[in-house]
Amino acid sequence: MKLCMIGTGYVGLVSGTCFADIGNQVICVDKNLDKINKLKSGISPIYEPGLNELIKKNYLSKRLSFSSDINQAINSSDIIFICVGTPTKKGSINVDLSYVFKCCKEILKKTKKKKILVMKSTVPVGTGDEIEKILKKKKKLFTVISNPEFLREGEAIRDFRYPDRIVIGSNEKRAFNTMKKLYSPLISKGSKFFTTSRRGAELIKYASNAFLATKITFINELANLCEKTGINVEHISLGMGSDNRIGGRFLRAGPAYGGSCFPKDTKGLVSTADKYKINLSLVKSVIKSNFDRVNLLTYRIHKILGSSLKNKKISFLGVTFKPNTDDMRDSTSLQMIPYLCKKGALVNYYDPSGEKREFKKIKNCFFKNNINDNCNNADLIILLTEWDEFKSIDFKKVVKNKNFKLYDLRNLYNPEEMRRNKIRYFSVGRPNTN
Repeated sequence: MKLCMIGTGYVGLVSGTCFADIGNQVICVDKNLDKINKLKSGISPIYEPGLNELIKKNYLSKRLSFSSDINQAINSSDIIFICVGTPTKKGSINVDLSYVFKCCKEILKKTKKKKILVMKSTVPVGTGDEIEKILKKKKKLFTVISNPEFLREGEAIRDFRYPDRIVIGSNEKRAFNTMKKLYSPLISKGSKFFTTSRRGAELIKYASNAFLATKITFINELANLCEKTGINVEHISLGMGSDNRIGGRFLRAGPAYGGSCFPKDTKGLVSTADKYKINLSLVKSVIKSNFDRVNLLTYRIHKILGSSLKNKKISFLGVTFKPNTDDMRDSTSLQMIPYLCKKGALVNYYDPSGEKREFKKIKNCFFKNNINDNCNNADLIILLTEWDEFKSIDFKKVVKNKNFKLYDLRNLYNPEEMRRNKIRYFSVGRPNTN
């Protein structure tokens, strides 16, 4: 099939590349000429394992192309995917749909024949209805459907190829057959093809992310209780997760959730509910608890180092919200590092995805190119992101300061082993070694 992906952000680029890889003709469109030129050179603007290679493979095979010409891209395609950003409006919990609506107005101007318009971006309930109003002048040319994405950063290519389910929401049943044909290579491998109303599909995405955010928040709150009662939260997670009705995924205590989805989508769901005068008190509590989580973990550093942080050398291992991505959105580090620097600490950080522009203007914050340079003189090492290369560090060899402390926010290391090695070790939701 001939597809057009409008937006070469995370969703559009990964989805477009993977659609090309299963045999479709795909044009990825973006107004950012610099980004388009880089993509034509095989350079991905996002960090995602395996994506660069997949882009080069399908670009060279001429199944995948990149363009800034939206007119040509739209009219040479049968299915148009909208993959633009839907961020939270500054200072509120409402979703900013301006990019979506602007995109739809552009499509209205350019389209000359029948198209299926697929909303891939995460949008509130009723957005498809609003899009139809925009397109009403050429209503007969468009079938508007919802096809939410469920791609995890760092695992996106695998998630596309082997999805748990493919959700298609449409008020016109004929669209289901077209989309089933498009996804047939994945359905044949066992992926569930689920159809519902357009509004149903819009809500499924928000509900899924809000529920996962709730699981993370729940286990983080239990971790606080475990620390007070001398219980290992990992035992609680295992005992709970072994129940098939609950499941063990997303029951790992650690920092606050972050990234491009959970913070934005929990707020978006509450905003939608408020519009219909429904009180989603549970999701509101999740949002508040997650916000408080960052402050709680930050203030605990004072318990480890003392009330004054002036001239204390603090080294971060990882600053992205999760491993295998360069995404900094709502990462705990964005609040933690500025706070520590403001209190007079000297902060180093190392992340395998590279230096971060968010910290370049912060006084006393420095990027290091490797683990050794980052940690060798540290008073405190904070393990924030569980990149694979952080899972088996010999801290005794790496750190010159014999009195250093390790604050493991991902519980990667064994407290008993730390005690045997005489390392002052602190973790999350587990009895401390000190």
